[in-house]
Amino acid sequence: MDDGLLYVSYHDTLDLFTAADALRIVEDVYRMHANGSVVFANPPAFKMDVKELSNHWHVKGCLLKDIPIAGVRMYSYFDDGRRSTVGTLDSTRFVVLSDPRTSKPIAIVDEHWTFALRSTAAAVAACKWMTNPDPKVLGLVGVGTMGKTALDCLMTMYRFDEVRCTSRRPETREAFAREYGGRYGLNIVGKESIEEVVRGADIIVGGTTSTEIVSREPWVKPGATFLSLARRELDPAGWTKMDKVVVDSFDLNMLVPVFRDMVEAGQFSREMLYAEIWELVAGKKKGRERRAERTLIHTTGLVTQDVAIAHWVYQRARELGRGVWLPAAHSTMAAE
Repeated sequence: MDDGLLYVSYHDTLDLFTAADALRIVEDVYRMHANGSVVFANPPAFKMDVKELSNHWHVKGCLLKDIPIAGVRMYSYFDDGRRSTVGTLDSTRFVVLSDPRTSKPIAIVDEHWTFALRSTAAAVAACKWMTNPDPKVLGLVGVGTMGKTALDCLMTMYRFDEVRCTSRRPETREAFAREYGGRYGLNIVGKESIEEVVRGADIIVGGTTSTEIVSREPWVKPGATFLSLARRELDPAGWTKMDKVVVDSFDLNMLVPVFRDMVEAGQFSREMLYAEIWELVAGKKKGRERRAERTLIHTTGLVTQDVAIAHWVYQRARELGRGVWLPAAHSTMAAE
């Protein structure tokens, strides 16, 4: 069926999309940024926060000329300060795709799984340039969705002798160690403190839901790479003490209150930034130059990558006969 709208469900995306796919596509999109062939919505994000209902809506959109495809990403979650559904299936997460040449809708893709992988792949992809080539010890600060998908992505690139992890509750890190240790044949060790995870690790992944400072710069050894996937994973006071800091987009990070507060407080600036990740991918900047360099990779997330991934999943679903076809509006009107 070609004249309709394809709905790709969460369960379909689990079968259609892998960590290797995510890494490849986010790198391709960084190249699109280097080419200047992406168009963001203006303003780049629309937000609706209803305090009395603890409800939060975010909408972002873009057009990727190189494909070409246009898309809008929309998500809604509950957060009352005690419970958050940001990374759960209880949140609303969809990408709506249309053909920019005709404006006809072509797909609605559930993004719970694709977003989970993209969130970590966008930072892990930069490890190709920013990390020493033979990391042996991985530290995971948090074993929720971001910790799990970060490991999925990193395992496509490296083999670790030891993986350390921590979480707020012992039972969650123990369950993680059993499941992922068995899945990848890894020695995964649960630790009680964040400091035990960070000290001595070659790669550290900070992926928690905490609004407080999580890790401290003095814990990061020479030669290590810290991947910051959330608000304040590494103490802002330590950012300028790292040898090189790269982000996905300085301007889009400035839309995030915690990052903007850090800049406005004088703890970081555009001049202190070594590169945006697209500059590494395009060869504009060299990446790591010495083994002893300590590097920080921080990402807030690019809707361009979400839309490119949704388009790839849509194409894959069509090839394999997955998803549910919905009638296009003009087809319904014609029938009436």
